[in-house]
Order: sequence, then C-alpha cells, then structure tokens
Amino acid sequence: MRHTVVTALAACALAGTAWPGFAEETAKVSNPPLRIKRFAQEIAVFFDEKSGLPDKAVHAVAGFDATEPDEGASFVRYALTAGGVASFDGERWRKAEGLPETDILHIAAHGKHLFMVDRAALFCTVPGGETRRLSLPPDVTVTCIEPSENHLWIGTEQGLYVQSGDSFAPVEELNVLLREGSRIAAVKARRNAEKGGGVAVAASSGLFLCEMDSWRRLFPQEGARSWTAVDVRGIAWDSAGGLWFASPHGAGCLSRQGQWNLYTPEDGLPYDDFTGMAAAQTGDRCVWFATTKGAIRFDGKSWEYRQGRRWLPADHVYGIYPDPDGGAWFATRKGVGRILRKPMTLRDKAKFYEDEIDKYHRRTEYEYVLEARLKHPGDKSESKLHDTDNDGLWTSMYGAGECFAYAATKDPIAKKRAQKAFEALRFLQTVTQGGDPPAPKGFVARCILPADGPNPNETEYTRERDEHIRKTSDALWKIISPRWPISADRKWYWKCDTSSDELDGHYFFHGRYYDLVADTEEEKQRVREVVAALTDHLIEHDFNLVDWDGQRTRWAVFSPSQLNRNPLWMIERGLNSLSILSYLATAHHICGDAKYRGAFDMLVRDHGYAMNLMTPKIPLVVGGGNQSDDEMAFMNFYNLILYSPDPKVAEMARYSFKQYWDVERPELNPFFNFAYAAVGAGASFSDQYQTVDLSPDGEWLEESVETLVRFPLDRCNWAHENSHRKDIVPLPPHIREGREARGKGYRRNGYVLPVDERFFNYWNTDPWQLDYSGDGRELAHGGVFLLPYYMGLYHGFIAEE
Repeated sequence: MRHTVVTALAACALAGTAWPGFAEETAKVSNPPLRIKRFAQEIAVFFDEKSGLPDKAVHAVAGFDATEPDEGASFVRYALTAGGVASFDGERWRKAEGLPETDILHIAAHGKHLFMVDRAALFCTVPGGETRRLSLPPDVTVTCIEPSENHLWIGTEQGLYVQSGDSFAPVEELNVLLREGSRIAAVKARRNAEKGGGVAVAASSGLFLCEMDSWRRLFPQEGARSWTAVDVRGIAWDSAGGLWFASPHGAGCLSRQGQWNLYTPEDGLPYDDFTGMAAAQTGDRCVWFATTKGAIRFDGKSWEYRQGRRWLPADHVYGIYPDPDGGAWFATRKGVGRILRKPMTLRDKAKFYEDEIDKYHRRTEYEYVLEARLKHPGDKSESKLHDTDNDGLWTSMYGAGECFAYAATKDPIAKKRAQKAFEALRFLQTVTQGGDPPAPKGFVARCILPADGPNPNETEYTRERDEHIRKTSDALWKIISPRWPISADRKWYWKCDTSSDELDGHYFFHGRYYDLVADTEEEKQRVREVVAALTDHLIEHDFNLVDWDGQRTRWAVFSPSQLNRNPLWMIERGLNSLSILSYLATAHHICGDAKYRGAFDMLVRDHGYAMNLMTPKIPLVVGGGNQSDDEMAFMNFYNLILYSPDPKVAEMARYSFKQYWDVERPELNPFFNFAYAAVGAGASFSDQYQTVDLSPDGEWLEESVETLVRFPLDRCNWAHENSHRKDIVPLPPHIREGREARGKGYRRNGYVLPVDERFFNYWNTDPWQLDYSGDGRELAHGGVFLLPYYMGLYHGFIAEE
C-alpha cells in the first residue's frame, strides 16, 4: 500500500495533476489546546559537612510530619551519620546536643520524640528535655525501630518486640509465624489506626499484618499472579491507607478494600534490588523505593527513576524518608539528598531557562547561544564558553524558539532575543567576505573566534589532521588549510567547511524570523538580503556550498550530479534533496524571486527530487540512529510544507513526513511532535483504494507535555546509568549497523527513557542510548525546551491556566 501511494504521488507531481483528498496546510491549529496546570518540578538538593552534617557518611534519615492542635505543623528531620546524629532546622544541619555518648545504630522519630538504639539500649529524647533509657532484650540485634501512637516496636534479627513498661516483650504470635526467617527488615504502623491493628512487618520469611490483635501472613495475588513473598525488604502505608511492600519478586499494594496490585519490570518497575521503601501517610499519594542503585518514585501511574548525581549524592540509598508533598530525603555515603517538589508552570520554567541563557550561555559580542564549561562540577560560579562546529545551528534553533515566543506572547524581550539571534547569524555570512582568504558571496561560516586569541590553525586544525581523518575514517573528508581564515578587519577567525545542518538551521530560523518577528519593511529587507545571498550562492555553484578554495564543503552537497549519480551519496540523497527544496521554497517565500521557483521546479521535474524526499532516511525504522539527520529533516519538512510553491510537492512531503514521524514518535520529542502536527493535523490523502488520515495519532500531545514538564532544571552533564534496569528491552541488533545497537534500548512500553533519566545538550543526541557519561562540568542550555514550548503555544497545541 505504501509503495502504491508513493508512486501515485510522484506521478501526480510529474504530470502536474492535483492529488485529491489533501487538506490545505495551516500554520495554526484550531482544535482546543491542552490546558496545563501548575505542576511539581523536582529539584535535587545535597547536604554534606559544609551543610553542617557531622560526617558525610549517612546511614539513615528520619522525621515526622503532623498537625498539632495547639502548635500547628511540626516539621522535624534527623540524619544518623558516622559522626553522630544531626537535626535539620530548615536551612542547616546541626549535631544534636545532649544525646548519649554511644554508637547509635538506628533512629526514628514520632511527634517531638527522637528514638535511638545502640547495642544495649533504646533512648527516647524530647527537644530540650530529658532522655529516657530502655534496656534491650538480651542477645538480640536490633534492625529497625517503629514508634506509633499506641506502641513502640523494635525489629530484630530474632523477631519482633514491643515495649512493655520499661522493657520489651517478644510478640510471640508473630515470631512463631516467622519460623526460621525471623529477621525483621521493617515495621510500619498505620497512622491513626485503632489499637490492636494496622501494623505490618517485612521479614526474611514473608509479609505479615496485624489486625484486631491477630497476626497473619499475606500472600499477594492479582489475577493469575500469586506470590509467596519472601525476603521482603521494605513496607509502607500510603496516604490512602494502602499497604505497600518491596521484595525481589517486585512491589505490591494492598488497598484498604482488600484488593492487590502487583508490579514487576513488565509493569514498569525500573529496578528491584531494594534496600527499603517509604510513603507519606499524609499529603500526596505516592511511594518511594530505595535501592542499591538509585531511588524510584511511583504515583500509581508513572515510574520515576532517580539515579546519578543529577538526583542523588550517591547511588546506594541506605534510608529514605518521604515528604507529604511527594518529595523525599535520602541517606547515602556522600551525604543527605533531598528531592524537592516545587510548584511551577511551564512559563516559569521557560523564564528560568531564558535567564540562565542570558547569564551563562552567550558567546562573543554577537551572543551565540551554546553550552558552557564549568570549572567545578555543578558549580556555575565559574564558567567559560567555547566555540563549536554548530554555533549557527544551535543559535538558529534557540532563535526560532524566541520567534515563536514573540508570536505567541508579544513579549518585547522575546523580540529582542530573536533580533540578537538574527544579527548573530547574519554576521556568520558577512564575516566571510573580503578576508584572508575570502569566501564566495553568500557563504556562511560555522562559527567565529576572536583574532586576538590563539590561532586555531596552528594548534588543533592542521592539514595533517585533515589528512589523517581522510585516511582513517572518512574518504570524502575535506582537506583545507587554513580551516580558520581571518576576517577583512582582522578581528575574527571564521571556521569554514560549513555543513548542511548549519544551513538547515539558518533557513529554519529565517522563515520564523521573517514571518513572526520582522514587523517593518526594513527588517524584512534585511532578511531578504541574507537569504538571497545564500540561496544565490547555492544556485550559482550547482546547488552546493562552495568554500574559499573553490571546492564544495564536505556535507553541504545538493547537486543532482552527486545525489542522483554518485553512489557515495546514496544515504544522503533523500535528506539533502529535502533540504535544497526546503531552502528554495523558503527563499521564494521570503524574497518572492521567480528564479527560486524555477530552480525548485527544475529539481523536481528534471531530477526527481520530490521522489527522492519520499525516502528521507535509510533505514527509516523505529530505533534508527543518526538523530542529527532527524533534527535536520524535521526542520526542513516544516519549512517545505509551509512554503512550497507547488502544492503537489507539499502533498508528497506531508505524506513522507508522516511516515518519518511515525517512527520517531517513541522518542518522546515535543519538537518533532509539534513540527509534524503543525503541518499534518487535519490533513488526509486518498488513492484508488482508500482515504487515509494523516493527523498525528495516539497520545502524542500528552507525551509532549509530559516531556516538557519533566525537563530537569539542572542542565549539567551528570552521568546516567540505565543499562542495568529491569524494565529495559535491548534494541535488536538488526536495527543498527555493525555493533551500533549495543548499549541501546527502550522501556517495555515501547518508548525511550524519559527526559529526566538521561542527559543531552540538543535533540540530536541518541535517545535510545542507555548510559551517559558526564562529570557535571558542562552546562547545557534550555533552548531544547524553549523551542518546542513556544512552538506548542504558537500553534495552539498547549495553553497554560
């Protein structure tokens, strides 16, 4: 069926006939937007000795949240460290005063009371008051403490004990049930439970519950799944009264109505080497799991895996304590970690990223927007900027976001930012003219460096380097020296050998700037001059970007002689055909010059470029690599469908775009989703067999919003590890060439990892990758959020309440 449609579309384009059934494209969507409420933004905070802890090695965290009738809210947090017990006053940790001079092994809190255990006794203190001492039973090893309104329980290697006067008595009924597996991992009492009930025990021999003074073992069962749970490592009561447990079998919850829900990696549980768990019995209903490699949050719908320095001081979580708002505190060997949940809107997040960009990410007086390098991991107090091969591309995509921002909000600051981006991109063209050596008119540089700094041609960018690359890895690599010519005013080095992805970014931005920001004829004329110079250059050089040496650059090759007749360009044929048609359509739209329409028609009519773009990527499969090409293709499809002077080519492009988007949708990329939906929503095509809807299907809009919501504020390049996870399916070897599928995978729901469980600077990073290296010394910017956010606002896909 697909081949029939593609062939018919191509025939219509060549014959000049209309293709029935396609709706006209629209730049704005009339359907009601998805309205987004305020959400909880997760933010990680770390505490160590500098924060007042006696020692960074933390064994446990404890606390208590309650509403006292006479004194209001009570907020207490404690940490058991290798240097003693510390309390948190809301800002700093302080070593607790007046505590027994002994080696404390476990802590717990209830109300204003702090409970501690050493090898011989249990101590109970009240802030500013006396300490009470209770001797432990002989020959027992305490594993946990659980104070409640009615009882004080201690779990031991030898079973469960409960306070009885000034001593502890064994809970014989339970201890008989424990048999050989008498080790208690956790005891949890349900808050406000009636006396004689609401107490659960996690033990090596199983899961046990006391109700109405009677103990019984629980056997979790949901449908056909039935577990004889052993080695239960954690339990918790949630705010709805549900009883949760964690064991190597998986996790489960027994509702107050007696219904079980069980969770394994097949259900989305990321990892199951548990060390404990916790849930707040007031506030948001969610649970946290502590593991030997990270922490997991589950709210009944979404699993969130928190691993690596973006989220935790260290991966092995020894203890966990929940906040009523859904956040939590973590005990690790490198300090206390806390994940806050701060109320925020997408508008708030956009402002945060824009402020960060203005502060850290603008390079040179032209303010190219790029990632920054930090002197110390995660510390933004000392940073510096550096050039990249893609200064033009990244500034273009950031600038396009600000164009959408101005169109959606009419914020004059957004217009100024877009104007800055335009001038920066314009300078990449003017800087190449008249220097030493000069480039042909219209040529755009990759980036610039101040000429009062080191000469890059004398260090990294040498002729010997080019020859080595051509010999060892790329037979078409361009040998050119100098790779960094100097400008006519001798103020700037500019980098040559500009690639097609740079041009994709320039044209994508110029279309947005011309349509959405350039309000005056003078502004529009400046855009026309830049676009005309670049497009004329391409036409005059047989649709190639030609460098100062008179030879085409390595990647900006669009000529029929290469794409259609040189087998070495087979892989790039579809994408580069799409690119040049998009450039010409954009130039025709902006400049109105008939020669651009003529060149466009010639490539379609005489060289089959419309047919070429029907295969924009090889192979076009879910999980395919080279996300740089994907990013380029989506920008070019968007422009081509909006601006094509030939409706039939736009129809072909839209159909091809839909096939492309279908395989990209599992990547959870809101830019890709909005770019396609903007030109595909409401469109259809018909052939001799049927009419097919080209609208984006499924929950693409909700998925886009979830990615925007989950975008972390911390954009440092912290390492992430996911290859050990149990909810991951390896990418099949046949999807990628050679061994490229190794280390790639996706979740069992078919989607890549969420945006806050991996790291990337830009959308060209492979989202199927599982592990990400990083040391926190690179600070990425938020342009990857701003472009889809403002694009979604402009096109009416999203709105904020």
